[in-house]
Amino acid sequence: FDIGGTKVLAVVLDENDPRHPRAVRRAPTSADPALIVDTVAGLREELEAAVGDRAVAVGVGIAGLVDREGMLHYSPNIGGVTGFAVGRELEQRLGLPVVVDNDATAATWAEAQAGVAAGHDHVAMVSLGTGIGVGFVLNGRLYRGAHGYAGESGHMVVDRNGPRHLTGARGPWELFASGTAFGVLAREAAAAGRAPSLVRRADGAEITDTHIDDAVAAGEPDMLDVVDEFADQVGLGIADLVHVLDPGVIVIGGGLVCLGDALIGPMGRATPRHVVGGEHRPPVPVVAAELGAEAAAIGAALLADDR
Repeated sequence: FDIGGTKVLAVVLDENDPRHPRAVRRAPTSADPALIVDTVAGLREELEAAVGDRAVAVGVGIAGLVDREGMLHYSPNIGGVTGFAVGRELEQRLGLPVVVDNDATAATWAEAQAGVAAGHDHVAMVSLGTGIGVGFVLNGRLYRGAHGYAGESGHMVVDRNGPRHLTGARGPWELFASGTAFGVLAREAAAAGRAPSLVRRADGAEITDTHIDDAVAAGEPDMLDVVDEFADQVGLGIADLVHVLDPGVIVIGGGLVCLGDALIGPMGRATPRHVVGGEHRPPVPVVAAELGAEAAAIGAALLADDR
């Protein structure tokens, strides 16, 4: 299961073919822990019915601060949920072993084991969704930090005088470079007259994510300018990860990956501009995740299988 700010995504995985789930289901996320447990239990029943088989273990990737015991201490992107014993409550409800980790950490493990970063020992993955989730593989091992909280890089402050985030901090990276931020930036550009292609596509209605994606996919010049502006904000934070960790590859995940090279290309070009001494060090490839929106759920299942 991948429990994020807007949805719960569930997959059934065959351990012999982790890249291709046998079945996939989705449901809206609630900010109420009891309803989250109900949603997971319901999706588990749907999936088992769909494949005609029983689960033997459950992995959960969830947005927020998850400790090594499967406790979600804080999740600003899931309604500010605190103190949610995800692992314990789901084990009691499902009657199965449950492994819980941060969603971006789980997605990173999926891409490092079965996706675009397979074969790399030093990986940083940046997932652009409601917020920004980041995960690391260092020396071939998933890095969680002393308490299990490594990877909360979306909260790095990039503009201390910037707008206030829902966490109360001013100017964190995810306020400018998340999937949510891209939608805000595109709508602001349309309102300011800098993205007339969006206005035309909406035709008097509210601008949706579909209008934005279609304009980018069509190569509308005004929207490509917006993409470049957004990519520079993403590249600013990626450069900090390069400075600190020196990864061998940067994987970009999240829903925006569907835009392909129209987005990944500008990010790859923007990042070196922010890396100090970038011309004197090997380039770090910026690549699109291969496992798509299901990466965190796949990674969670792999973690459950590992343990």
